[in-house]
Amino acid sequence: MRVDSTVADGFVATDAGMALEEDAAVAADQFTPLGPPYPVVFAHGFFGFEELGGSFLTYFFGVQEDLASIGETNVHTPAVDPFNDSTARGEELAAAIDAILADSGHEKVVIVGHSQGGIDARYVASTRPDQVAAVVTIATPHLGTPAIDIIRRVTENDDFRRFVDDLVRLVGRPLYDAVGEETSFFAALDQLSESGSAAFNEAHPDQPGVDYYSIGGRSDGNLAFAQCAAEDSPDFIADFAWVRDPIDPLLAVPEAFIDGGFGDPEPNDGLVRVSSSRWGRFLGCIPADHFDQVGQILGDRPGFGNRWRHLPFYRDLVGWLRSQGY
Repeated sequence: MRVDSTVADGFVATDAGMALEEDAAVAADQFTPLGPPYPVVFAHGFFGFEELGGSFLTYFFGVQEDLASIGETNVHTPAVDPFNDSTARGEELAAAIDAILADSGHEKVVIVGHSQGGIDARYVASTRPDQVAAVVTIATPHLGTPAIDIIRRVTENDDFRRFVDDLVRLVGRPLYDAVGEETSFFAALDQLSESGSAAFNEAHPDQPGVDYYSIGGRSDGNLAFAQCAAEDSPDFIADFAWVRDPIDPLLAVPEAFIDGGFGDPEPNDGLVRVSSSRWGRFLGCIPADHFDQVGQILGDRPGFGNRWRHLPFYRDLVGWLRSQGY
């Protein structure tokens, strides 16, 4: 049987083979990535995880399951190195988002980052703006936090830093899948300091085509009307403007170091000042300390007299994002 073919530069191409290649090229040209509603990617903070040591404890406690119960099934909570700077963590998050986009067929994602996860999200938006439609940061220290600077000042010895990093890798590996040889507790602290944050912000400016939103956290009974003022706060945040939050006892000590003292109090959530959490379009503050914001520990409630709850908050946040066209 005769097979028609063409010969050029030493290659033999059959008519059938050329037709298959042409069909593949046409199919590739015709493929258009899906638009909104985009996948929602939750980015965890320092010490964060997807599941801790294979247990039922998740960082955004019960959030993914609760959103799935109302039909929001395209929600992801990838794990990145819990003890590293946002350059390393951001690269890991970008790789996870690549996989999410390839699997879902969508063009972009929306990233919701808590604490350092918001810095990771901004790194991805800066280096891969093609991946990201919007970034929402919650209690993220965009300008650093004094608590970190205090720790750095008392841990400047290089030998001590190496010892701690080695210990973190040793102890962390059984609990965190993302802990590796490059894990560095102090790399994270250096970048989250006030000077480190300034350098990061200069290196990774906001990108055209990506929308940036931020939410602060206030606790220790502070209403912080002036610091939490927002031009157009969504109802699910504005409705809690008069609700006070009693701070978690575990955060009382660091809160005392960052509140600015009695003469000039700085509203904060126990770890991050409201003034440091403002970035892009600021949506206001929620009455929740740094643990309450993600339902920790083990989904416990914020405290006596506080009716705010983290699961309805994330339902409302994702619903609001959908209403904005994401």
